Amino acid sequence: MEKTLLLCDCLGSQAVDADGLSKATGLSCSKVHRSLCTDQINIAAEAIKAGDVTIACQQESRRFEGLAEELGADTPGFVDIRDRAGWHGGKADATPKMAALVAEAHLPAPAPRVLDVVSEGTCLVFGPADLALEVAGKLADTLAVTVLLAGGSEVAIDPRFDVVRGKIRKAAGALGNFNLTLDALEVMIPGGRGTPEFTAPRDGALSQCDIILDLSGDTSLFPAPHKRDGYLRADPGSQPAVAEALQEAVQMVGTFEKPLYVRLTESLCAHSRAEQAACSNCLDLCPTGAITSAGEHVAIDPLICAGCGSCSAVCPSGAITYDAPPVDTLFRRLSTLASTYRKAGGVAPRLLVHDQDHGTEMISLFARYGAGLPVDVIPLAVDALAGFGHAEMLAALGCGFTAVDVLLSPKTESDVIKAQADIARAISGSDAIRLLDLSDPDALEGALMPGTLQPAHETFLPLGTRRQIARLAGKTLQPDAQLIDLPAAAPYGAVLVDTDACTLCLSCVSLCPSGALGDNPDLPQLRFQEDACLQCGLCANICPEQAITLKPQMNLMDAAFTQVVLHEEEPFACIECGNLFGVKSTVEKITEKLAGKHAMFASSEAAKMIQMCDNCRVNAQYHAQNNPLAGKERPRVRTSEDYFSKRKDH
Repeated sequence: MEKTLLLCDCLGSQAVDADGLSKATGLSCSKVHRSLCTDQINIAAEAIKAGDVTIACQQESRRFEGLAEELGADTPGFVDIRDRAGWHGGKADATPKMAALVAEAHLPAPAPRVLDVVSEGTCLVFGPADLALEVAGKLADTLAVTVLLAGGSEVAIDPRFDVVRGKIRKAAGALGNFNLTLDALEVMIPGGRGTPEFTAPRDGALSQCDIILDLSGDTSLFPAPHKRDGYLRADPGSQPAVAEALQEAVQMVGTFEKPLYVRLTESLCAHSRAEQAACSNCLDLCPTGAITSAGEHVAIDPLICAGCGSCSAVCPSGAITYDAPPVDTLFRRLSTLASTYRKAGGVAPRLLVHDQDHGTEMISLFARYGAGLPVDVIPLAVDALAGFGHAEMLAALGCGFTAVDVLLSPKTESDVIKAQADIARAISGSDAIRLLDLSDPDALEGALMPGTLQPAHETFLPLGTRRQIARLAGKTLQPDAQLIDLPAAAPYGAVLVDTDACTLCLSCVSLCPSGALGDNPDLPQLRFQEDACLQCGLCANICPEQAITLKPQMNLMDAAFTQVVLHEEEPFACIECGNLFGVKSTVEKITEKLAGKHAMFASSEAAKMIQMCDNCRVNAQYHAQNNPLAGKERPRVRTSEDYFSKRKDH
């Protein structure tokens, strides 16, 4: 069935070119209607009945979804060409921008990966006694409530919920699976007359619950508490905040789908090797504490992960990739937006990246009450703003955008995206990447003022890994460059070796997680392939001679793909068999330090063993007079003749 785009100019408030949109997108476009959501809703109903329709109106999507449900038809698609393109202050034609947004909206969306989370409604409430007991009474009809009070608190018996006294030492988990460690725990003793009595306090008690309602007003139990599902905090002095927390709590019962935001490939992780620390970028940045060390790689708890995307942006090896949706989906969106804009006659588009909440609202308000986005500024909504790293920024420039602006949100991990923007600016060799930290929609007008159009450069299709795309962008955006200096946080660079200090022990080779460092089985050599280097720092940490330093840079020459010799020395020939083994300078140094000075090498014959290969050394040691491997002389075998010779009757 042919896809149809149902158009509406919203009471004539925008200019929509149906023919131009059809030509640029290849879709069958309806004539431009005036009020599909009211007077002409019958037209929308007929289109929805026919199926496979996209309505160019996001504002009234709920009304059209309800209409589809009444008709028993499939829910139509939606694309916002009004707030994001049609409403603008200039006189230029917005058709190229509209076409780009429509084409992007019709890209196939991958099926999300989800994890079922079950909450049975067991809820722990703690805070001031009066407030906690009052709240528990309101929740008791819906949830299985336990109230935790401070030791010594007066307690009134209420059969609808349990009351205990103590304090929380440790808390872990998320919605449906919170694990608590309690100290000074006192459990109410059922029965008796008068004031309720409690058991003797005990430390280290373990408990579980599905929901935690924190009314204490103290320090949060978890980092980034607003991102911890099932953990609700409210200011005990604010009645509206408490009421809102209660409303959220009663809705947290049942089975929920938790998105799996990231994908981890453990074999690519450069966290550590042989208990030696290396890359810890994701561990240092995760706001929720969802990432922990698990030996040679990290582990990600999907129940705690909030999907900010920071780990994906800073992962040097690609072991962690954002998967909701996958990164290649974002690359396809970028390419579609830029190519469709040019196909429709647009020149030099600019990209405005924003989140689904703060950014979308800012753009909507700016369009309705302000000048609206310029016709050459194409908005791109992403789920994880911090996940829009340097590779994504460079991909946008490589697709044909002349500038990339990222509209920060109050919830954005700004340190991450600032570091990523610095890397992208260095690789692109321009200041075309900006971060806009704005809270007033009117401020967008000044921030998005048109500047001097940059000369168009060759474009490329963003295919491959993030590292491959970053390198391709560097070659495209700086075609004359060979070496590009990068900030310290960059995951690209070289390894520098102090040849005077290096002994070619090759410990760095054995632990390199990416294979960037290698050896030569035939000669004492340390080899390096720059393209594979992650700048994880493991080689520098493990080097016993402190001979290795890192240099962040991007090598755009073909030599980056080949192994080069960083350090080599003359091999030493065994004095017995002549086979090459070890490094000549090292063997000579050892001989100088040990020969005649160490008990095992006091004699000249013993000292020669230092200059022998493994096989010859073992052989010489075995035949030596003071062979440490030799045992005592074996006793002679006793025979029957020996026995009979000592008998008197023989």
